[in-house]
Amino acid sequence: MISTTITIDQFLQAIYETIYMVGASLLIGSLIGIPLGILLVVTRSGGVLENKAVYSILNPFMNIIRSLPFIILLVAIIPFTRFLVHTSIGTNAAIVPLIIYIAPYIGRLVENSLLEVNPGILEAAEALGATPFQVIWHFLLPEAFGSLILTLTTATIGLIGATAMAGTVGGGGIGDLAISYGYQRFDTFIMLVTVFVLIVFVQGIQSLGNRLARKVRRH
Repeated sequence: MISTTITIDQFLQAIYETIYMVGASLLIGSLIGIPLGILLVVTRSGGVLENKAVYSILNPFMNIIRSLPFIILLVAIIPFTRFLVHTSIGTNAAIVPLIIYIAPYIGRLVENSLLEVNPGILEAAEALGATPFQVIWHFLLPEAFGSLILTLTTATIGLIGATAMAGTVGGGGIGDLAISYGYQRFDTFIMLVTVFVLIVFVQGIQSLGNRLARKVRRH
């Protein structure tokens, strides 16, 4: 027992649920968000695939999604979540709003990382006759790789905080444990333990991301 109210098995299950939610939503959110970020860069004015129509639609759309606080988004799309996974409670249900929340967030971070690439490198690639795809794949992404690692690190940390908020509607994980046992039952020990676990997660992920980014940049 780690408390008078929960068992070690419950605590380990909560940790597993948090890792599951973060991992699944980060994977799917990255598959959506990274292409969105690339599109924002290449279709903007002066981009290798300049397209004002695409950019003028995509840019405000991502701004609208990102302007919604996660807790509001979580509640607002409950009907959509129920339609997809047939429930609005639990870890699988929480993954749906987490993906919608993190995808445009990753997109914006990727956009910022790619915009840091020296324009001269891209101009040289185009002068050598590289196609837009070759410019993106062989020049733009490799040059920004270290920054992109930090982007995903930041996104992962943001997701950890979002999963904690998902606990307010029964999303499972550490956040649910903190709300159900720490807050509602006034168990200070549980609150302190959950905060400590979240801090360890964040510190570990940030340290790993920093280390990987440094390693990539040295090469």
